[in-house]
Amino acid sequence: MLILTKQDIKKVFTIKDAIDADKDALRIYSDGKSVVPLRVNIDIPKEEGQSLFMPAYVEELDATGIKIVSVFPKNIEIGKPSVPAQMILLDGKTGEVIAIMDGTYLTQLRTGAVQGAATDILARKDSKIGVLFGTGGQAGTQLEAMVCVRNLEEVRVIDINNDRAKEFANNMQQQLAEYNTKIIAVENGNEAIKDADIITSVTTSRRPVFDGTLVKKGSHVNGVGAYTPQMQELDEVIVKNADKIYFDTKDGVLAEAGDFIIPMEKGVVSEQNFSGELGQVILGEVKGRENDQEITLFKTVGTAVLDVVTAHRIYKKAIENNVGKHVEI
Repeated sequence: MLILTKQDIKKVFTIKDAIDADKDALRIYSDGKSVVPLRVNIDIPKEEGQSLFMPAYVEELDATGIKIVSVFPKNIEIGKPSVPAQMILLDGKTGEVIAIMDGTYLTQLRTGAVQGAATDILARKDSKIGVLFGTGGQAGTQLEAMVCVRNLEEVRVIDINNDRAKEFANNMQQQLAEYNTKIIAVENGNEAIKDADIITSVTTSRRPVFDGTLVKKGSHVNGVGAYTPQMQELDEVIVKNADKIYFDTKDGVLAEAGDFIIPMEKGVVSEQNFSGELGQVILGEVKGRENDQEITLFKTVGTAVLDVVTAHRIYKKAIENNVGKHVEI
């Protein structure tokens, strides 16, 4: 069995690798060539916590796996992460556990990469200005994915805490220096998006973080953060006005994302307004962007297929490069 830490993964796996893995994962999912049972949530009332078990099987890779994510808010009091996670990867031919890896970083990587995949497929090729709402744990890979797939001159960062936005922008300017993109913190999100080509929101907000009427023609919008029926970071106006709307998984978004559940309940939009899954675009079953005036919108809530495919790619690269710690059980 191979044990892989965050640093081990970073040694062998780039955001570009993750974007390629996510494109394959979405293609496999939309092609019906994966098995994704409903995740199991176990409440732990004694500790005010919850543990989630997210399994999937991908026949094409002879791989199966399960990500275990826990939410234990009181962990902060004892100096431990409040959302610990691990990914367990199994050999699909033998059922043996072949790897355990850092699930927190894996989640950040594959979530940033799925936005990167959507941006690569749907955003205008000449995009120059990006906007990022939110500076939490997912934000770093979201930003890197954006600048990886488009040669952006500037990315504007917005957070409810402007000091936090400034600190994040300064740190990322150093970390992503190779991309030659100016990364700046701004206070007014609505001003920031007026001439933006790519807008990515990765917040847990229960109200829209920007005015949808201000999104210019030809822009591409990514909704990444809201993952419950109560969260709504995307303005209903942009959901209504977008020319084309794509999901990572239609079933997941319509069951979990308030960004779409709320406006659908109000009758603002219906399923007829949705173009399909990004995997269907990759398969050639659904058209992507067709001109430079279309506003495209992508929404993701995540799927365990992303975890399994990405984890499998990481495992293969770690073996090739002799990275990680082997243990016998």
